[in-house]
Amino acid sequence: MTGRLRVVGPDQALRERNSPVDAKTLEEAAIIVEDVRGRGEAAIRDHGERFGDLNPGEPVVIDSERLGDALAELDSHERTLLDRTTGRIRAFAEEQRSCLLDLDVTIPGGRAGHRWLPVKTTGAYAPGGRHPLPSSVLMTVIPARVAGVATIWVASPRPTPITLAAAAISGADGLLAIGGAQAIAALAFGVLSPACDLVIGPGNRWVTAAKKYLFGEVGIDGLAGPSEIVIIADATADASRVASDLLAQAEHDPDALPILMTDSRQVIRDVEKALADQLASLPTQGVASSALEGGAAILVDDMDQAVELGDRLAPEHLALHVADAEEMAVRLSAYGSLFVGAKSAEVFADYGAGPNHVLPTGRGARFQSGLSVATFLRASTWITMSDPDVIAKDAADLARLEGLEAHARAAELRM
Repeated sequence: MTGRLRVVGPDQALRERNSPVDAKTLEEAAIIVEDVRGRGEAAIRDHGERFGDLNPGEPVVIDSERLGDALAELDSHERTLLDRTTGRIRAFAEEQRSCLLDLDVTIPGGRAGHRWLPVKTTGAYAPGGRHPLPSSVLMTVIPARVAGVATIWVASPRPTPITLAAAAISGADGLLAIGGAQAIAALAFGVLSPACDLVIGPGNRWVTAAKKYLFGEVGIDGLAGPSEIVIIADATADASRVASDLLAQAEHDPDALPILMTDSRQVIRDVEKALADQLASLPTQGVASSALEGGAAILVDDMDQAVELGDRLAPEHLALHVADAEEMAVRLSAYGSLFVGAKSAEVFADYGAGPNHVLPTGRGARFQSGLSVATFLRASTWITMSDPDVIAKDAADLARLEGLEAHARAAELRM
């Protein structure tokens, strides 16, 4: 376990960013989705058994009563741990919701505004393949409940008792014990649960491909690829902390992308030594080592170039291990979530400090945000006119410029 990192330049680092879904996976996921659309539960069971998510005859639907039983059966440590984590996530979501205000303003001839309205049904996917992820259940269901979503179903393959308990404590109405593209299709079409207006949550390439295929037919939160972190480190960085943050991402998946960005070759050497030391005793060293092989150390000229490249990479997680992290933070503008200073471990966000850990990957942070209360809300606008004469003539004249006479007449009838 060497902990060695490929050293690359800024241009090569940008060229290596990949699409979250390859064409072959998208094609094969589409076949599964259409099979579920056509055959419903039978297709879900066939694909679930084929991929090892279900045993023959095993129930797919786990109702709220069984979820509640799993919560009641937790030992006191696990229960209080879930309680504390749930409380932090909910408190942050409630503060987010309080920032989203309805609007009511005067306009020429009347009033207009918007209302923040929740979607009615949401499907929340939580991975369960390599490791059970009850934290993802909490992160997806709790903000939806705070937003006011009426019906929320979780899908997660091979759910463990702690995953079921997390679904209960976060307020899910039920859980489908399936994964992959068939799970996304089941939530979207309402095969074993109510049909969902919005399907959200992280997952593997099959999950992402199914979400991409169904985008427009149902709402989705985004297309997530493998987990990634970029750590900007200067000569003051603690190599052990940098290495620990890189490994925390690397152990997710062999395709995870751990990246160190620095202006110092000595920092690279120090971090590589720390990586080797920590890998030696890491139970997940096989997965983490594979991810490190695909990661990199980007050598920049100075910290100004690091800031510019950080915004161009727009990573899922961006961590600042530099002398003046607060000053650098205000100069950055494209990231899923930002971790300011060496004490601010990315893992704290993974496990419920407050902000959500479902974040855009693959440079998606250039144009979208991570999951939040706002994901489940729509700013729906309204107009009420008491004196339409103020605008009716302009509306009619513009309509005629576009050749739409019925529009013009509809406006003039209000004069």
